Amino acid sequence: MAAAIEIEAVSKRFRLYHEKFTSLKERILHGGKVPFEDFWALRDIDLRIEAGESIGLLGHNGSGKSTLLKCIAGILRPTEGEIRTAGRLAALLELGAGFQPDLSGRENIFLNASILGMKRAEIERRFDDIVGFAGDEVARMIDNQVKFYSSGMYVRLGFAVAVNVEPDVLVIDEVLAVGDENFQRKCLDRIKTFQDEGRTILFVTHAADMVRQICDRAVVLAGGTMLYVGAPGEAIRKFREHLLEVGSTADLPAVPDPTGQVPKVTKRRILITSVESEHPGTGSRPYLEPREPLTVHVAFEALEPTPDVVFSIAVHDSEGSLVHQTDTEILNVHFDAPSGSGRMDFAFESVPLMDGTFFISVGVTSKGGVVYDWREQATSFEVMNPGRSIGAVELGVHAQIRSAALN
Repeated sequence: MAAAIEIEAVSKRFRLYHEKFTSLKERILHGGKVPFEDFWALRDIDLRIEAGESIGLLGHNGSGKSTLLKCIAGILRPTEGEIRTAGRLAALLELGAGFQPDLSGRENIFLNASILGMKRAEIERRFDDIVGFAGDEVARMIDNQVKFYSSGMYVRLGFAVAVNVEPDVLVIDEVLAVGDENFQRKCLDRIKTFQDEGRTILFVTHAADMVRQICDRAVVLAGGTMLYVGAPGEAIRKFREHLLEVGSTADLPAVPDPTGQVPKVTKRRILITSVESEHPGTGSRPYLEPREPLTVHVAFEALEPTPDVVFSIAVHDSEGSLVHQTDTEILNVHFDAPSGSGRMDFAFESVPLMDGTFFISVGVTSKGGVVYDWREQATSFEVMNPGRSIGAVELGVHAQIRSAALN
């Protein structure tokens, strides 16, 4: 298979200046030299992305994700190494990137599309599609200067241009979070269409479920180096384990926070020691039947007394789609952990699923979102339907026939 992007031994260095000499005297005294230190944002990155692959980039703030995307897009030049891309590449890297604030939305469409390689006649032919994708709010403001646009309008117009040039490679930084839910769904649908058409997608995201659902592989960056590249689930696990090790601000919650708040990793005050699942067939059969109960036992060790502890659980199917997610705060279960060991049980009274294998991830946080520990895909369970009905969910349907002759 041909490569869409080849990254060979790429490193990127920036110079950080700690002083700025403003007077002629200062410059003369220092011989015209301003002291600086080298900062390597990327170090020895090797990655081959095949045509048609969808790759997610994970990493904490400052890990080099955006720098790598800018090098791939040609905005930055690597200090060392080489990057080769094949075909037309469209990049949406940051809010308002490439827009001229004093030009109208209409003028910026023509400007950006021409930069991406489209001829004027082609832009004119696709203009209505671009504006239509961006939405009614952008359409009403299309002849106004974009400096008066909201951040959401910026993103919608930029993404609309990028996807309508029909690129062979689409590169996206974490900007779609600015759009509303309807626009995000529209973007996701377009990305899936691109996948069906065999286009290559490379994007930065902090949404673990999007990585699971969309990506063929994921790359974890840490300190400008490539920590891991491989299966999405394993990449998410590696990323979260790294965050716990370094004790930095987490870009991903152990289980996605329903409030959308970004949690923080702190010292390991509570450790998850084991996760096990139990159902009526445990010991005699390795699967549940639809609507049987399931209990997930989460054993933990509190290294010190810890107030307001929240346990989280998420269930994903084999395709990475989220089936169910909740936590003890949502369930109104308050817990102040004393020092020592304990066990948290999540009891599902009835699992209304049909056939398939499902994976369970668990986490333990503070009420404010500080992450103490988590386990990605800590355990799994299998459901086998003995009946003849098909589908994803067992709805417990009953049928009744009434004949007119019987009334």
